[in-house]
Parts: sequence; structure tokens; C-alpha cells
Amino acid sequence: MARKGKGRAVSGWLVVDKPAGVTSTSVVGKVRWAFGAAKAGHAGTLDPAATGVLAVALGEATKTVPYVTDATKCYRFCVRWGASTTTDDAEGTVIEHRDTRPTEDQIEAALGAFRGHIEQVPPQFSAVKVEGERAYDIARAGEAMDLAARPLFVESLTLVARPDADHAEFEMVCGKGGYVRSIARDLGQALGCLGHVAWLRRVWSGPFRAEQGLSLEQIDALAKTPELDAHLLPLEVALAGLPELPLTPEGAVRLKNGNPGQVTSSRAAPGETAWASWQGKPVAVGTYLGGELHPSRVFNL
Repeated sequence: MARKGKGRAVSGWLVVDKPAGVTSTSVVGKVRWAFGAAKAGHAGTLDPAATGVLAVALGEATKTVPYVTDATKCYRFCVRWGASTTTDDAEGTVIEHRDTRPTEDQIEAALGAFRGHIEQVPPQFSAVKVEGERAYDIARAGEAMDLAARPLFVESLTLVARPDADHAEFEMVCGKGGYVRSIARDLGQALGCLGHVAWLRRVWSGPFRAEQGLSLEQIDALAKTPELDAHLLPLEVALAGLPELPLTPEGAVRLKNGNPGQVTSSRAAPGETAWASWQGKPVAVGTYLGGELHPSRVFNL
């Protein structure tokens, strides 16, 4: 996440349709520059080769990033059969070839093992930390690692197209922490033919959809204009999955000062995470207890 600095006190979300060949960090930098914003961050890294939804938070919206990072996401991707690579995608060096190719029935039969609650080993080239270092830095130095498997919930994994014997296209809906490259690698191994990601697109992430996204060219063209501001989504879009609790006038004052504030609704269960509003604007997000919201994050809007 970018450090806070001089700039506009603008808050909200911008959906970017990230192109291939740029990093998520560079996209955040461009958006921050285009708005002249003091603070910016993103909700979930996309690999440089991947395209699609990259949701960029500005100002106070950066406090809501965890609620989008934890949200369900949808990916469309293509697996190239017959080769494994160092990066588990087309950007890496091929390390093994195989001539066998799976049938459609074989692919369908193998998918069941990759649905539901599974354990997934991240790619060697990934951002996971190993004794304080990023795995991709260790991998670039030529060292192999034994990365621990991590839990992942895969809501759905569907074969959507078979352009030819060498390729298969899939759609996956999954929870936080999923690596599509690992799915391609492990599916290829399960089928005995090897595989890696040929291309990858994030279709949606939580409340954000690719069709909402601006291209980098559009952002450049609209930079520093009211027209770009018009594309900014409100902060509370990221809180859509949480109950909204209206505040009493006294509760609004207390919450703005970082204290528990009384709400007028009990639509949240005790102990549930919710967000509180006053006159239609978000004030804080936190835990609902005993008719009050106990804040974990307060918004300065």
C-alpha cells in the first residue's frame, strides 16, 4: 500500500481493468497520480501477466481493503497442457514436456478434487513469505523451496471451453488466497500431462466487476479532471457484505471519537462485524455488541 503523503483528501474506489504486462503496484501509482490522491492501495494483487479487475482504494477507502481482500473472486483462465514451467504460467521457462493430452471426460473427472475445501501449495514464484523473504526473490536466486500447503475454498471450478487438444479454458470462483497457477499445475499433474496457465483474467472481485473497469488509457485521458472523479465508487461499496447499522446522534459523535456508539438497528447478530452510518454516510466498521458498534476502523469523511 502506498504511503500517505501530500495530495487531495479524496476517498473511494476505482475499478481498473488491468492489462497484461504491468504490475499491480504500478497501476496503483498511476491511479494515485491521476487523482492527485494522498493515499492509495489495492485489494488483491494480480500477476503482471494477468488481466481484469484490480480495485484501487483511495483515501479513507484504504481502511476497507481487508473486506474486499477476503471476498469471493472469479477467474477465467486457460491451461496449456503438455509442459510445466518455473513460474506455472507462460512467463516461465519450460522445465518438462509430455506428449499425452487429456480427454474432455478425463478433465471433468479430475475437477472434483479441486472443488470445496482443498489444500494448495503456492507457486515458487509467489509473494508468500519464507523466513521474512518473498518466495519470488528466493526463486529468482535459483533456490527451490518446500512451501507449505494452504487452505483454499473453491466454490466452483468449471470447464467452459476446449479450443483444441493443447488447451482448456476454465472458470473458478474461490475465496481468499487462491493461486490459479497452482490449480493449473496440480490439475496437469493429476491428469499426467502437466500444465501451466496460458492466460488469466479476473472477472470479478467481491462487489467489483470487470465491466466497471477503466483502462489505463482512459485513466491517462481523464487524469486530474472531474470526469475521472465521476468514476469513483463510494467507500461503502466495499462493505456491501456487512450489515449497515444507523446511528443515534449521540452514537455518531461517540464513534467519530473512536468510542462505542449506540445504533438504532439490531440487524446484526451479537459479535458480528458491521458498519455504522449517520445521515447516509459511513462512520465506522467494527463489532456489534449490546446495541452498540465497537469500532475497529473509523472513517474521517
